[in-house]
Amino acid sequence: MSAKNEQVYDLATQQAADWLVANRAELSARERETFAAWLKVSPVHVEEYLGVAAVARDLREACAELAASTDSLVALAREAGEEPTPIGSTSIAVPRDTRRGRWRAAALASGALGVICLSLLGWWNFRVKLPGHAIVEAATTFHFSSRHGEQQTHRLPDESVLHLNTDTSVTVRLSAAERLVTLESGEADFEVAHESKRPFRVLAGSAQVLDIGTQFDVRLEPDVAVITVLEGRVAVGPRSPAAGANSAANPRSVFVEVAANEQLRVAQWPPGAPVAADAHGKTSWMRRQITFEHEPLSSVAREFNRYASKPIVITTPALGNQEISGVFTIDDPDEFIAFLRSLKRVHVEVTESQILVSQE
Repeated sequence: MSAKNEQVYDLATQQAADWLVANRAELSARERETFAAWLKVSPVHVEEYLGVAAVARDLREACAELAASTDSLVALAREAGEEPTPIGSTSIAVPRDTRRGRWRAAALASGALGVICLSLLGWWNFRVKLPGHAIVEAATTFHFSSRHGEQQTHRLPDESVLHLNTDTSVTVRLSAAERLVTLESGEADFEVAHESKRPFRVLAGSAQVLDIGTQFDVRLEPDVAVITVLEGRVAVGPRSPAAGANSAANPRSVFVEVAANEQLRVAQWPPGAPVAADAHGKTSWMRRQITFEHEPLSSVAREFNRYASKPIVITTPALGNQEISGVFTIDDPDEFIAFLRSLKRVHVEVTESQILVSQE
């Protein structure tokens, strides 16, 4: 076995052991979906999970056992007086403090595993073999989106973590060759699990971001992609491979490297040079905060409006140029209103639909 294959199997064994422990407890609906996605990434995952679980029979027999176990658990749940929620329901509520709730949760978890195994049997048989016995594995695709004012966190099967800011939409495609994220709108922070043989790329606006083992933030503004690096480094290049005279011969030749506490704004290619940035402050949204350092009030208002139910409207244009500094809580608009009222010659009027800011 090559060193590469050994690394793949070692990682799969470790992840399989973690999932085995998790499956002995109570899995949430999201955890069941993540487990299913992890299994589908590679047949190695299925093989290692069954091995760690000490299943000495083939996959079909293991699935049969799960199906039988599901039947008995469903029967027990019905005896307790509650009909189990069907697998695939859009809303799954799992009570945690009653006997009936525990049976229901067990039935759901076991049922999910049974469905996963049966679907994997078909998937396993429909892998495509190419000349030279290469196997093309179907890519797994996820789509996540957050509403206005909402933030989300998602852990991918490769253990990378995505943090979504307000009004954000991303599509994640995992394959044997690479991990590709397309940021369609909003802002996301990426904590990337390093895999040297499977690059992690983010497409945002006119830019693509290639991870080099790091944590970074990507935000889409009108016609601009803003990349901020918290840890490590990223390589930022044009989304279109045609950009740059040398891109065909050496795609990395047109990339710009961005290091920790640096930020790069990409409106067109080539962009300017990265600039120093307070990455901790720029990503304070993950702590439900907004941080400003000598920034125009108009920019601050736009940032607050990304989360607020009542938008801030500056009715005196000249007031928008006034620079302010501070750290404010996203969920406490009254705190920011009080700050505005403390400024000299600033009047704030709160209506049913807006927060009007004017100069006295």
